[in-house]
Amino acid sequence: MNRRTQLMLCALFCCTMMAFSQAKTPVKTADVSSDVDVTKVYEQVVKEGYGTPFIYKELANAHYFKSNYPQAKKWFEALFAVEKPTDETLKFRYKQTLKALHLYNEKNVYLSYSGGSN
Repeated sequence: MNRRTQLMLCALFCCTMMAFSQAKTPVKTADVSSDVDVTKVYEQVVKEGYGTPFIYKELANAHYFKSNYPQAKKWFEALFAVEKPTDETLKFRYKQTLKALHLYNEKNVYLSYSGGSN
């Protein structure tokens, strides 16, 4: 009986160990998209002379959503200087940026394009 009990305990121990060895442990991985500040990358690209309307738009929106209005104004105006502002959402965000900076003026060059203004 003693031998049988030892054998049962050994079997139970082995099964328990196999069950615990199957458990997954979380592996920490680096999320590159959250670790990199895209605005810094885009600003470096512009500094090197490769600015495009897409990059200006991304920078303007990024700074707008971070409530960094002076930088948002800079990038909205860079975008509007190379591309006529037709997107009403961008024009609205630009207006809000100017209002936050207390610079809003109905006769703003970038808001007076035909196609309506908000």
